[in-house]
Amino acid sequence: MSSLGASTSRFPTTIYADRIARAGALARDAGLDGLLITPGPDLRYLLGSRAESFERLTCLVIPANGDTASVVVPRLELASLTESAASELGLTIRDWVDGVDPYALVSGLLPSPARTAVTDAMPALHLIPLSEALGALPVLATGVLRELRMVKDDAEIDALRRAGQAIDRVHARMGEFLKVGRTEAEVAADITAAILAEGHTEAAFVIVGSGPHGADPHHEVSERVVESGDVVVIDIGGPVEPGYNSDSTRTYSMGEPDPGVAAKFAVLEEAQAAAVDLVRPGVTAEAVDAAARDLLAAQGLAEVFVHRTGHGIGLSVHEEPYIVSGNAIELAEGMAFSVEPGIYFRGEWGARIEDIVIVTADGCEPVNTRPHGLTVLPG
Repeated sequence: MSSLGASTSRFPTTIYADRIARAGALARDAGLDGLLITPGPDLRYLLGSRAESFERLTCLVIPANGDTASVVVPRLELASLTESAASELGLTIRDWVDGVDPYALVSGLLPSPARTAVTDAMPALHLIPLSEALGALPVLATGVLRELRMVKDDAEIDALRRAGQAIDRVHARMGEFLKVGRTEAEVAADITAAILAEGHTEAAFVIVGSGPHGADPHHEVSERVVESGDVVVIDIGGPVEPGYNSDSTRTYSMGEPDPGVAAKFAVLEEAQAAAVDLVRPGVTAEAVDAAARDLLAAQGLAEVFVHRTGHGIGLSVHEEPYIVSGNAIELAEGMAFSVEPGIYFRGEWGARIEDIVIVTADGCEPVNTRPHGLTVLPG
């Protein structure tokens, strides 16, 4: 067994111990022999590890029978676990060198044939040889881990609050960055610097959609010059330690908006507020989507709302629960997700309003508190 150090950029070890124990119990309840977790958000959730996935296998093996979990890791990648909770948890570290079959190491930790579930981030490069070694095709662990990752604990909620406050501070400075005559790319460069200055470890995404580009929900940036009269969508976010993300969108007008634009935006603002107001335990995800969608439809804007109302957020920017028609899951205290209806007029303009909210015992707590209206900047 190798000795691994600790890091301050993760939660206390007791949190990871509880998560691994609960994951093993849920796997047992699902009739599985174990969970196989390769690098990605699930591994970070369970172990606090930032290891990356390469051609050499790194895999956390959680037996469903309650035995101690193990990490199979290439010897030359041992350093990737130094910031994780592996050593403090007392996990068995089974390091290997080139020439050793790591898939056989994994299968040797479980019954044969083994009924296992794998993280959805596992590359096919590893999934196929693991299946052969285990004697059975694994299933996705999403159904097992979803129950854990969807409901955030107090430490995760605190991290999401910090992320939300940090990205709000960036939006508060938009008047410094977003000016007529600057290109979207120039605006985005300043926003990126501000995101880092406000405590994020990276700017995971920066969307500056000016004028007709605002009608593309996933436009990033271009060399288009911001013009007087433009409506500009700014959607920005990224992670704060230990890896929890912000994601907030506000829409700006370069000068006083056209009355028709202002009227349509007012409907969007009402729709976003209606969806947020509905959030509470027991309400379904699809009902929150409908709260925004139905209001927009009543004003003739159904066809220009082209995406779901929201997505879960945590270690991944997009994760469950998804706030979309057809998702009948009931919201529970501790769930965190975006509420972000938008309207998009192809070739003309677009608008979106997005907050991250956390479900509370009797409603929800938005972690973003910047004004929701169409913010007018000098045009």
